[in-house]
Amino acid sequence: MPHTILWPTELSASSLKAIPHINSLAEKYESQVLALYVAPDLCSLFPAYGNYPSPELIEKFQGWELERAKKDLRQICADKLGSCPNVSVRILRGDPVQQILKAAENEDVDMIVMTSRGHSFDQVGRPGSEFGKVAREVAKRSPVPVTLVNPEAEAD
Repeated sequence: MPHTILWPTELSASSLKAIPHINSLAEKYESQVLALYVAPDLCSLFPAYGNYPSPELIEKFQGWELERAKKDLRQICADKLGSCPNVSVRILRGDPVQQILKAAENEDVDMIVMTSRGHSFDQVGRPGSEFGKVAREVAKRSPVPVTLVNPEAEAD
């Protein structure tokens, strides 16, 4: 039975730094890779602002974002995870921590591999900064082992 690695990414430059580790693990253990993008549910954020803009407009934008993320993630997988025996892509919407943990359980993954920081590190870029909120919560609550890759580390 092949192993399955879950790679949650928000497509930031930092999150892509997990790819060499995923390639290495997938090749060594003949693992399947599940690439996961979780978009925030924008409709759940706007009621605090009086439902402006309209829910229909938000849904339209969210649909565009999900399609764009799917296209970009498939391209990244084709370009950078080509040595993996089997790669699939999932695009979800909601709270990133909850969706990552749900995917780990529902997809019967054996390991989660992600960077310790994502967009926030790309924007701030402070060396030695702590783990990001999503990485910290996933590592704390995951039912399977989590490998956190330092986005500052140079790939071998």
